[in-house]
Amino acid sequence: MVAGRARGMRAAAGPKREGEPVKAPLAGVVVSLLVGIASCSDGTSSQGEDAGVERARAGDTVLVEYTGKLADGTIFESNVEGEARGILIGAEDVLPAFERALVGMAPGEEKRIELAPEEAFGPYRSGEGMIHTLPRSSLAHTLDLEVGQQLNAAVFHPDDPEKPVMVTVTVIELTDDTVTVDANHPLAGKSIYFEVKLVEIL
Repeated sequence: MVAGRARGMRAAAGPKREGEPVKAPLAGVVVSLLVGIASCSDGTSSQGEDAGVERARAGDTVLVEYTGKLADGTIFESNVEGEARGILIGAEDVLPAFERALVGMAPGEEKRIELAPEEAFGPYRSGEGMIHTLPRSSLAHTLDLEVGQQLNAAVFHPDDPEKPVMVTVTVIELTDDTVTVDANHPLAGKSIYFEVKLVEIL
């Protein structure tokens, strides 16, 4: 995570918008899939690799419904009650593991994907410049801040001080003069699960 190596964080541009998709640029993600086995007409079992069934491949754009949950069942993201999301498999606009799990799925098929912290948003890091205390005067906007609130912040790396990286930070402490924020991803250190349904291959 770039924020873990950055110095000189400068203040927040405003609250994080609700409904933004969760992303992670992590590579090498290992996915454990629990896939239902369909019964064949002759009484044997099959993994559904029937000839003639259209299945998603790398480079396809697919529509999916999904629900993301924590280990305790808490839902952190879902589009089931809204519109199916279009995903270009291989573009890595979402978790790479999520994309790879879509490969081989047929329209109407469902899967459950389990990711350990190292496979999703990484471990929680208390050092490496992840916790920052900022003067309130440095904030880009006058905000009504609360502990737990998420903000968008610009992080400047000393190797490229003219090109900030935008990261999400969480307010963890407030005083009259300062704001302390945590630059770990909100889901860092957590195992997460996705219940996924492939709706259509476009």
